[in-house]
Amino acid sequence: MRYRALGRTGMQVSVQCLGTMMFGAVGNPDHDDCVRIIHAALDQGINFVDTADMYSAGESEEIVGEALQGRRDDVVLATKVHFPMGEGPNRGGNSRRWIVREVEDSLRRLRTDWIDLYQVHRPDPTTDVEETLSVLTDLVRQGKIRAFGCSTFPAEEIVEAHHVAEHRALHRFRTEQPPYSLLARGVEKDVLPVAARYGMGVLTWSPLASGFLTGRYRKGDPIDLSAGRAALNPARFDPSLPENARKLDVVEQLVAVAEDLGCTLPELAQAFPIAHPAVTSVIIGPRTMAQLDASLKGAGLTLDDAALDRIDEIVPPGTDLYRADGAWRPRSLTDPVLRRRPVAERAAA
Repeated sequence: MRYRALGRTGMQVSVQCLGTMMFGAVGNPDHDDCVRIIHAALDQGINFVDTADMYSAGESEEIVGEALQGRRDDVVLATKVHFPMGEGPNRGGNSRRWIVREVEDSLRRLRTDWIDLYQVHRPDPTTDVEETLSVLTDLVRQGKIRAFGCSTFPAEEIVEAHHVAEHRALHRFRTEQPPYSLLARGVEKDVLPVAARYGMGVLTWSPLASGFLTGRYRKGDPIDLSAGRAALNPARFDPSLPENARKLDVVEQLVAVAEDLGCTLPELAQAFPIAHPAVTSVIIGPRTMAQLDASLKGAGLTLDDAALDRIDEIVPPGTDLYRADGAWRPRSLTDPVLRRRPVAERAAA
């Protein structure tokens, strides 16, 4: 396993990060099996574990906390805050009120006295970023977290956060966690260059493009839209839709690249983000031991310039074949009020 500096935090992390979204009710409900998978990953050299409070409503954090008993000092532990945790208008978001409360719950579930990397899971248009940076700075000074970062933030909001931190003498985001894969390269245009400019560590998610790069979905093969991952979002997998047909065409071309390299498509997919100079670590999200073993093989694969040139010809740099950050859209797009002048004003014009 290779290790890299996590931005300018001083922490060294493995080039693969064990993501735990699939541990718990949403994925693998067998706690003992999940603990075995975590231990196997650590035994293979992974020292970076990423979770979130909202994964299976806190169950993932509890599993991670159980698994790290006796091994906590050897692990760089990351979790996230933002999404709702229960009923009520104030049980989520990026406010001081919520973060102060929720960090305590995460510490309890993780059975630890500190979190190495505490990440803001998504932007919050209702909270001034200065308030968020202020409370996170306080948590660093209190020793409850060592550093903090953001996840799936657009480049302009990362820049704004750094500007506010500098002018208000606050600690700043040290990492960003964007979606990045062979099929979703949009972050190459702005997010990755901005992260590099500010010396941020980058841990990328969804290297298998929501399953399209696992090899299970091939052109011409039937796709059961009522089962598995496809059932959660049929529109993302329906082969009759032009966007998905395009992805399946590209998958066939990438399979040919993998075969010429003597590796599998998932191994190629895992190795691709690691090759980018701005990327620190790639999050893998196994549900089973077999999936972990398959993912680990990607860490040992080095892509040469010829292979990367072929990939660039298939999926040009900066190209997204689907909207990878599907769990979040900016309010400027989702709220019609922010896109339409009042009727009276439109009529007067």
